[in-house]
Amino acid sequence: MLKGLYTAHTGLRNEQNRMDIMTNNLANASTVGFKKEGSTSQSFSSVLAIKVKDASVGLATRTPIGYNNPGVKIGENYTDYTQGSFRITDNTFDLALSGEGFFAIEFTNKAGETATKYTRSGDFTLNNEGYLVTNEGDYVLDENSKRIKLNPLADASIKSDGTIEQNGVEVAKIQITDFQDYNYLEKYGETYFQPVEGAEIIDSKATVNSGYLEMSNVQVVSEMVNLINITRQYESNQKVMQTYDGSLDIAVNQLGKL
Repeated sequence: MLKGLYTAHTGLRNEQNRMDIMTNNLANASTVGFKKEGSTSQSFSSVLAIKVKDASVGLATRTPIGYNNPGVKIGENYTDYTQGSFRITDNTFDLALSGEGFFAIEFTNKAGETATKYTRSGDFTLNNEGYLVTNEGDYVLDENSKRIKLNPLADASIKSDGTIEQNGVEVAKIQITDFQDYNYLEKYGETYFQPVEGAEIIDSKATVNSGYLEMSNVQVVSEMVNLINITRQYESNQKVMQTYDGSLDIAVNQLGKL
């Protein structure tokens, strides 16, 4: 009888995981460069149930009674890298990529460790020292993986290949990086990505659009529909558990009485 409780429990945990991911997507529906996530579900391996030491079939007889599936387990999460829509800002240092690729960012964590992260979020600005940085103050890197320093008093223009010009002179070129297989990327925070072992860097064919920002690829209506479906499935598993709980209550407190 308790098997149904465990099966319903696995369903609750799976729907809770899906709910967490969907709500995070909705929370970042307006985050520049955010890529929505999804989840997968897997079934536990089916188990062949047999009767062991059952007097009805003979204590020495092992009789198959069929296959049992003990429920659902949480599968892998994945990232949807579909390009988001563009929003016009007319700000020179607001950049959006058309095509596959990422901006390279010099990121320093709280421990002072520096590493290169990658992002589609191109809402950049110049800091007090003239360096091109993200909203969080991380440095944007050029094609030589060096920080980009500009003259904050001079007008700048950015070409489609990432070349930055000031006063008609090329001063830097923004690094645009792509990867052979995005399965070797993992999320770091909300808009950063980092390669894992096995990642292969390739040349990017993306073009840089100055004065635009790539918005989140989250479709709010679709996510809300998914949330409704998740809620209904969660409630269904709850009802299963309540039904089993009621049956156990009757078995223990009524049928079990002498």
